[in-house]
Amino acid sequence: MNSYLYLCDSIRIEMKRISIIAAAVAAASLFLLSSIPSEACTNLVVGKKASADGSVICTYNCDGFGFSGALSFTAPGRHEPGEMVAIRGWFPDSPVHYIPQAEYTYSVAGLMNEKQVSIVETTWDGRKELRNPEGWLDYFTLMDLTLQRAASAREAIAIMHNLVQEYGYNATGESFAVCDKDEAWIMELIGKGPGRKGAVWVALRLPDDCITAYANSSRIRQFPQAKKANKKLGFCVVEGECMYSSDVISFAREMGWYDGPDKDFSFREAYGPLDFSAIRYCEARVWSFFRHHYNTDVIDSYLPFINGDLSEHDSLPLWIKPDAPVTYRDIQNDMRDHYEGTALDMTADVSAGPWASPYRNQPVNFESADGTKMFRERSIGCQQSGMTMVCRMRSWLPDAVGGISYFNLDDATMVAYVPVYCGVNRIPEPFRRENNNVREFSTESAFWMCNFVANMIYPRYSVMIDDLRQAQKELEDYFEADQAEVESRAAGLTAGELSDYLSAKTIAYTDRFMKRWDKLAKFLIVKHNDQIMLPSENGELVPGRRTSPAYAPAFIEAIKAQTGNRYVKPDQN
Repeated sequence: MNSYLYLCDSIRIEMKRISIIAAAVAAASLFLLSSIPSEACTNLVVGKKASADGSVICTYNCDGFGFSGALSFTAPGRHEPGEMVAIRGWFPDSPVHYIPQAEYTYSVAGLMNEKQVSIVETTWDGRKELRNPEGWLDYFTLMDLTLQRAASAREAIAIMHNLVQEYGYNATGESFAVCDKDEAWIMELIGKGPGRKGAVWVALRLPDDCITAYANSSRIRQFPQAKKANKKLGFCVVEGECMYSSDVISFAREMGWYDGPDKDFSFREAYGPLDFSAIRYCEARVWSFFRHHYNTDVIDSYLPFINGDLSEHDSLPLWIKPDAPVTYRDIQNDMRDHYEGTALDMTADVSAGPWASPYRNQPVNFESADGTKMFRERSIGCQQSGMTMVCRMRSWLPDAVGGISYFNLDDATMVAYVPVYCGVNRIPEPFRRENNNVREFSTESAFWMCNFVANMIYPRYSVMIDDLRQAQKELEDYFEADQAEVESRAAGLTAGELSDYLSAKTIAYTDRFMKRWDKLAKFLIVKHNDQIMLPSENGELVPGRRTSPAYAPAFIEAIKAQTGNRYVKPDQN
């Protein structure tokens, strides 16, 4: 083995690869996956004819309390015959296994490679007995290896199939959005249990004029079926529409989970059946996303389903055709959703507190004093996000500049999305793993600067959020306006020059964000000191009297209802 040998680790990918899922701060304090909720993360997906400019879009909020994300980077490489790559599982004591290296591996920045192939995920667990602890591949190692090897979304799906067939899959139920500059596919996959290699899976192509979403529940039910498996690929293909493992139905029959005709088989009902938690915590996020882009009366007809009543609807549509073209800026804002303006609005009742916060503390499930079982909402935007990204793939531009991951660390609501080109050859320092130690605050860390600002705003949301939105819009408007110049400059550069230029641009954008967020943090603590407000205009303090922020109406009414006349002022007339 030569100098290209490196460890591909879902928690920590050594040498050339920086971990994106949970940066290890040191061997003694390595973050363990078991602390990530099994029901977290959200993916939104947009076909090229549904987007305003013809781009394919997919997103990822990576949610889990107590970890700092980072932006990963793998350099490209050409490898000698017989060269091996080492992989290990989630935990520090996981055994190391070696598999043959690909002849050529593509560079990968975040979750997009140099060919504009992106893979994002969301976990739904499903039938937990199908986890195979002897499998070598968890879902993040699978994604990482695939992105290094795939030149298209269809090729990525075939590679994922081959990898799990050969080396086994040790995670639970998983959904992947597998996208390139022309197509978006949604893929659901689950293992076969202890002692069985491989996985059962279905992948459907998202119609180009449609949008869809995933939020920790299985969503594929019936699917187009082929007469027999493709011998060359080793799985079934309905050309341009569907791919699936050849035993996805027969395995369900073997396990006693299905006994009807093949044409009626539902992947979800067999491998990831819904319960109320999956509907309310997961499908509700999809419902809210659809509501942004389709007739609200139609989408609201599914509200009984979201409330657990399956008498009229027992599922949401798998995808919808939006009423209007969707921009990537729309999608960035969709990633910040808290059900505002819906029946589930998290800012509109007493649980939002005195300043209408859409954020809720743990736990998700709790009981009242009389034993009543209760829950809180789980929205797309949530405080436990370790990182967020919006991947945008554009077929009409050279790959290096056409693929952009709008990226940042922490909650999508509380950050500005920074453009990261897939053609970069290095990563901005504030996004690197080693600069985002979850146990040590640093003003050089994007994770900590984002959290510093966010955690000031969370308890005083309605009072402070507009200050953040102003800075957020200022940056995102600037990044958008600068793209025309970037694309123009890119046209006249050699491949090497272009990579250096895009790397420098990404670093400059990140530096601009860090300086603006440092200014915002200092501004917020001065303007809102001691829970009163100094006047400001355009993000700057101005002379004037201090004021006190008003309480949310729902909070006032709840205080009145609970305390009776205790806080009612006597009539002074």
